[in-house]
Amino acid sequence: MKEGNEMKQFTLSPLDAQAGAEAKAYLDTLTKPVGSLGKLEEIVIALAEIQGRKKPVLNQLGILVFAADHGITAEGISAFPQQVTRQMVSNMAGGGAAINVFGRQQQAEFTLVDVGVMGAAFTEPVLDRKIRQGTDNFLHREAMTQEEVEKAISMGFEEALVLFEKGVDCLVVGEVGIGNTTTSSAVVAAITGIDPAELVGYGTGISSEQHLHKITVVREALNRHQPVASDGYDVLRKVGGLELAAMSGAMLAAASKRIPVILDGFISTAAACAAETISEGAAGYMLLGHQSMEPGHQKAFEYLGKKPVLSLDMRLGEGTGAAVAYSVIQSAVRMVNEMATFESAGVSGKNE
Repeated sequence: MKEGNEMKQFTLSPLDAQAGAEAKAYLDTLTKPVGSLGKLEEIVIALAEIQGRKKPVLNQLGILVFAADHGITAEGISAFPQQVTRQMVSNMAGGGAAINVFGRQQQAEFTLVDVGVMGAAFTEPVLDRKIRQGTDNFLHREAMTQEEVEKAISMGFEEALVLFEKGVDCLVVGEVGIGNTTTSSAVVAAITGIDPAELVGYGTGISSEQHLHKITVVREALNRHQPVASDGYDVLRKVGGLELAAMSGAMLAAASKRIPVILDGFISTAAACAAETISEGAAGYMLLGHQSMEPGHQKAFEYLGKKPVLSLDMRLGEGTGAAVAYSVIQSAVRMVNEMATFESAGVSGKNE
């Protein structure tokens, strides 16, 4: 590989275990029984290791949504027609999607990027970064070329850096793309070796017959292309999506800057699996916002060693579950920064 190979050789700083240990020790001095704030304390420790400080800080959420179409929709694997991708991008550009609502609630910096939606370029506020008109139908051909994968990853990396320059210190990476649960099933199956039957769900509401067909499509595609599990570039090229590749790039950018990523549902976590194979250690910079209803999501996040912050039976995508989880993550950060210690409050500690 040429230029893209430098991304493959890109190495990340290890997590700061010392900062995590200091955060744990400090949490135990706060005016509460040890461990009584449960997962909130785990979030603080994880953020301390990511940011390299005992008391992590989150000031500005960024939401970065990538949109693209998928050739695999020609196989009848979605309940919605392909043009819904374009329609949803327009809705999101107008501020009417769920991710817009939750983004406004969090006062997030929001960026929407067309990386491969069928049709003409959108007008602002959608950024035109179209690499091609959707992917090929990966049941019959590789989804895209090596150059296109590299372009999508690099573009996602650069768009994340733009947000970081605006002061974003926590990132949600979302997506729009009819057919992308099928693509994500193929990507996760390729990387983990898990049988597609355990990963493929009902997506946006397909029938039982379509569900069985979707499993068959993923199995046949993997048998045809034989993607290399340890090579994220190979997996994305053969059975991936343009938005998944861009999402992986954005996640790698965040990890390179020690900025936490809040993962969303199945598509987001599939992109995270690809990012981890491209640059080992990337997953250490990720928190899991919620547990999706998609069956493959649990398999994917268990592969990454993650536990969800929330479980709200969500399955929308766009980054919505991650954006909602940000409120809880903020609560954890405020707790460690604002709570009194036993000593400062003059409160007696536990009886020895």
